Amino acid sequence: MVKAKYQNVLDLGEQLNIQDGAVSEENGVLKVNGTAKTQYEKNLLWDSIKEVGGDNPSDIKADIKVADLSVYHRHTVKSGETLGKIAKHYFGDPMKYKEIFAANSDILKNPDLIHPDQELIIPNLS
Repeated sequence: MVKAKYQNVLDLGEQLNIQDGAVSEENGVLKVNGTAKTQYEKNLLWDSIKEVGGDNPSDIKADIKVADLSVYHRHTVKSGETLGKIAKHYFGDPMKYKEIFAANSDILKNPDLIHPDQELIIPNLS
């Protein structure tokens, strides 16, 4: 029953290709384990859990590890994107494009020139 409640979370885990994923149900509590590629993906999972169960759900216990703690995320540029749009997506603030530019100064020489299929590091800002 509780597994069906959190099916969207489990589906998201599959879409994100969570590694070493394990799901079990015990005494009405769903136990979910796995490893996300980045902190951003872990946050997506937690946001999805909170969407279903509220800020402090008692019917799910999730232990989500992060494989790569050196970055917040790795983003592949799509056509039409700018560093400002990417910054707004990840941080809610387009002015954080400067931090993304700085983290990718090895491949970017101008913040106004990014190209589709470039993989950009989205840095940890905390």
